Amino acid sequence: MPGGGRCPDCGSTELVEDSHYSQSQLVCSDCGCVVTEGVLTTTFSDEGNLREVTYSRSTGENEQVSRSQQRGLRRVRDLCRVLQLPSTFEDTAVAYYQQAYRHPGIRAARLQKKEVLVGCCVLITCRQHNWPLTMGTICALLYADLDVFSGTYMQIVKLLGLDVPSLCLADLVKTYCSSFKLFQASPSVPAKYVEDKEKMLSRTLQLVELADETWLVTGRHPLPVITAATFLAWQSLRPSERLRCSLARFCKLADVDLPCPASSRLQELLTVLLRMAEQLAWLQVLRLDKRSVVKHIGDLLQHRHTLVRKAFRDGTAELEGGEKELQGQGLGPGQGKAEAASSSLDLPEGKRPASPALLLPPCMLKPPKRICPPPPISTVTGDEDISDSEIEQYLRTPQEMRDFQKAQAARQAATGVPNPP
Repeated sequence: MPGGGRCPDCGSTELVEDSHYSQSQLVCSDCGCVVTEGVLTTTFSDEGNLREVTYSRSTGENEQVSRSQQRGLRRVRDLCRVLQLPSTFEDTAVAYYQQAYRHPGIRAARLQKKEVLVGCCVLITCRQHNWPLTMGTICALLYADLDVFSGTYMQIVKLLGLDVPSLCLADLVKTYCSSFKLFQASPSVPAKYVEDKEKMLSRTLQLVELADETWLVTGRHPLPVITAATFLAWQSLRPSERLRCSLARFCKLADVDLPCPASSRLQELLTVLLRMAEQLAWLQVLRLDKRSVVKHIGDLLQHRHTLVRKAFRDGTAELEGGEKELQGQGLGPGQGKAEAASSSLDLPEGKRPASPALLLPPCMLKPPKRICPPPPISTVTGDEDISDSEIEQYLRTPQEMRDFQKAQAARQAATGVPNPP
């Protein structure tokens, strides 16, 4: 075939067209190597221009699946391209979607669940490849409800029997903080607010690790914690110029959304830092508050492990001391620990000691108020009729049984009606 190129194996130019199952191919006549495969087309324009079409876009796949599944497969691919995921991720997510769609419960589900299924397959793929992506990001892109998404996610993981690793917090911090527009000067970001990216990432990671060690991350969405940690890291690097900047303004300067619980996570982090500052000798003479403690974050993070351990040991000693004192009053070991933990509730107002439970989860330090339902109103008056079968359940002694049989015989003799069995 003159001018048709060369064989990649032997270098020969003798390439001929061969028809194999109605698909034209270029074959080397010298070595038999297939140079080009057959062309799959979907439209007449593709056939006329001889443009190659992938199998996923051809009629071969579309003839085997329903319209709903075709739409879901397209949305999986579109979502992967929006997130700029590698092509291998896209293939894996499509395979998971096809596997999940074979289950009758998923195939017959409502449209809302099928829309969420698209994001679940992409999220599972990213988690398995250690790609930092959160459930909230997927929900924001799909405009999906977080509760519906989380429920569907757990169902798909169970149905397919997948092993999905947990999200790496360090990778998520690096990815999320890289989106902050604070690393170069711009008309919206003054020069005094610009910060070095590596310094900010390093300190943010240390603060997030501190939050993780003190139970501030467990069971919570990570983005509010990371936002609060990033704000504190940014402030502590140049506190004289940035202490007056609020969290809301910081997020506006960085061009990121302010998560709703981020303010609460910020206050919890500041409380932990204040408790750690009480263990440093050169900070004990200063009257630090949640504003001024930001200036000393570098020193606190440098001795983070020692300060946390010391604060927890002091709190344990207080609990053990209270337990021994209560045991001396005649209480048992179990009662002593419970009473020592709750003894501060009996103190007068204004004399309540600081809580020693630094390493307890916030849900235990500040448990939510539970509204106890009112006791059910009893409608029993005592005048209700009792059937004979119910009376038999209360008879216990042989004398009671004999008395009951005599009463039944007397009743039958008087009325002439046989007793029920």
